[in-house]
Amino acid sequence: MMRGRCLCGAVTLEVRAATPLLSVCHCEMCRRWAGQAMMMFEAPAAAVTAMGPIRRYASSRFAERAFCATCGSALWMRDTGEGAEDAVFELLPGAFGAAADFPIDHEIYADRAWKAHGFAGDHPRITRAEYEAAHRFVPDGAAAGAAGE
Repeated sequence: MMRGRCLCGAVTLEVRAATPLLSVCHCEMCRRWAGQAMMMFEAPAAAVTAMGPIRRYASSRFAERAFCATCGSALWMRDTGEGAEDAVFELLPGAFGAAADFPIDHEIYADRAWKAHGFAGDHPRITRAEYEAAHRFVPDGAAAGAAGE
């Protein structure tokens, strides 16, 4: 069992089973949401309990991002839409002290990483083209609510 919380403590999270590996995303949308490269780990929907003032934002036609309505701490990303009832939670590790020991498993959009984000380790670094050839994605600038930049 892992327990986590947002910055202010209004939202608490319990995770009964998780994949103890981090993925790192360098896409434009994740950078905007996290303020930098976004790290996450996966947990099955049935293993996650979240309590408190949680707001959800439909960041694309197929995914939502959740955050604390009080302090704004990012909590998770998750697929939505048809068949997504059991979609895994992609949880942000900063809410969980136990995640500090999780190693990086892979990076996506690695060819778009900022120079300051040189993550160490011998793990796969998947390019934008490689990722988008195999997965749904949101084109740059097409995020829900995107306005003149």
